[in-house]
Amino acid sequence: MIDPLRPSEYTALLIQALRLDTSHVAGARVLEIGSGSGVVLAALGALGAGSLCGVDVEPEAILSGTDLLQSLGYAETAELHHGDMWQPVAGRRFDLIVANLPHFPTLASGFTGRLPSWSNGGPDGRAQLDRFINGLPEHLSPGGRALITHNAFVGLERSREVAADKGLSLRVVTTTMLHLPDEKARRMTESVLRAEDARSIHRYGRHIFAEMHIVEFAAAGGACA
Repeated sequence: MIDPLRPSEYTALLIQALRLDTSHVAGARVLEIGSGSGVVLAALGALGAGSLCGVDVEPEAILSGTDLLQSLGYAETAELHHGDMWQPVAGRRFDLIVANLPHFPTLASGFTGRLPSWSNGGPDGRAQLDRFINGLPEHLSPGGRALITHNAFVGLERSREVAADKGLSLRVVTTTMLHLPDEKARRMTESVLRAEDARSIHRYGRHIFAEMHIVEFAAAGGACA
């Protein structure tokens, strides 16, 4: 049976970015929005985070993440909450917030072998992304950072504008290209596919690749370093 919570290439790249710069991890109060399997929180625990908090809309993710973190010895420092994005952590602030949000532009849901919320970001891909950015200032500690995956085809400059409106700066940590599977290519909102073709989406015969960023947010007064 295929694990619907199996980590994706996006998860791997987010973990890699965290491992390459641990300066904001050691001793940090960490929150992951969309914690899924719990593997990103596990990686942060291994890097020395002081506490681990995860939120996910899928009940299966809470069970899976709890099992993983407890098996690795993080039962005393980890907590996972079932709920919608910021709601379970209302009024709380964190030193580091990470997310691999569902932000693929599509009108369809239910990708093969995945849970219903996986990758579905609405017609323009920004349904969860904008909510996340808008909620950051209320949940970042002074000097805190957020690190997320960000598909290039959903509008990096739009994210920069939303962040600036909330007093946040945005820095692209790294950019890479990922293969776009046939199922995703078929389900991508047609207007986005047309607009981004030969820009952030590149075709080589029947093979399609797309650019993806790891993005960091910080309070504008303490610009991303």
